Amino acid sequence: MRCPPRTPVVPPPAPAPVRARPPRAVVGVVAAVLLALWSVPGLADPGDGDELSPGARPLPWPREGQASVAVEGVGSLGTRGRQEPVPIASVTKVMTAYVILRDHPLRAGKSGPSVTVDRRAAAESASADESSVRLREGRRLSQRRLLELMLIPSGNNAARLLARWDAGSEEAFTARMNDAAAALGMDRTTYTGASGYEPTTRSTSDDQLVLAAKVMRNRTFREIVAQPGTTEPGTGARLANTNTLLGHAGIVGGKTGSSTPAGGALMWVATTGGGAAERLVLGVVLHQRPGSGPAPGLEVALARSRALAEGARAWAAK
Repeated sequence: MRCPPRTPVVPPPAPAPVRARPPRAVVGVVAAVLLALWSVPGLADPGDGDELSPGARPLPWPREGQASVAVEGVGSLGTRGRQEPVPIASVTKVMTAYVILRDHPLRAGKSGPSVTVDRRAAAESASADESSVRLREGRRLSQRRLLELMLIPSGNNAARLLARWDAGSEEAFTARMNDAAAALGMDRTTYTGASGYEPTTRSTSDDQLVLAAKVMRNRTFREIVAQPGTTEPGTGARLANTNTLLGHAGIVGGKTGSSTPAGGALMWVATTGGGAAERLVLGVVLHQRPGSGPAPGLEVALARSRALAEGARAWAAK
């Protein structure tokens, strides 16, 4: 049975003055942009049917997996795909960051308390099976540095170290993650670890969009996910952000995820308008699986997210 889509929690708009109908030239440009985006391989014709939520806007929705989009002050632009829980890989780290920043608030630009790298986090630096960052046992790193190492190059060992620091054990921290999800109304989400490595961590694009709307209100989180890169502790080597869409299609942040069970995934945030009229456009694309492994899956998720962000911004500009 198909689960009905739920509208993410996005603050309602203030009453707005009635706007004049846009000139035909503007409408024509928007239509041309959308037509070009719909021609991207793997994107659905907006007239394609039963996988779109009622009232979904005519955007370049992915033809597979799940996707949800909302505009700040407007609300949901729709959902595509059955909202059944699927593995979300490292998109999990958004909830890890949310709980860490809830339990240990950081003012924007501040580093926060120091955390000592334990033996387990150092040993996991050498893992060939998952994404990790080089950490040396006994080194002291600030809370913010560890958040950067978790969110930018997607270090699983940094996520688990933060979880143990916060709650004493990863198991106890995971319980806090699930409590936070329940409090936000994310009733189709189950977390089984802090990093997303476990395929048993599952969610839906609608649930993750609720989290995106909440966590993007935290200025420290927004600052971190907007960074194009960070540096490796000790060596100073540059570590690039896995979200290669930064600076494209208005995208100013987000979090990638990829694994064999999850395919490719991305929670993305873009802006539209300017100055006092600037608004956030929030999107989640999950379970993009071209059939050739997690790396191609992530490439597909990035490409389809870019098309969806462009389409959503074009719609918001009408």
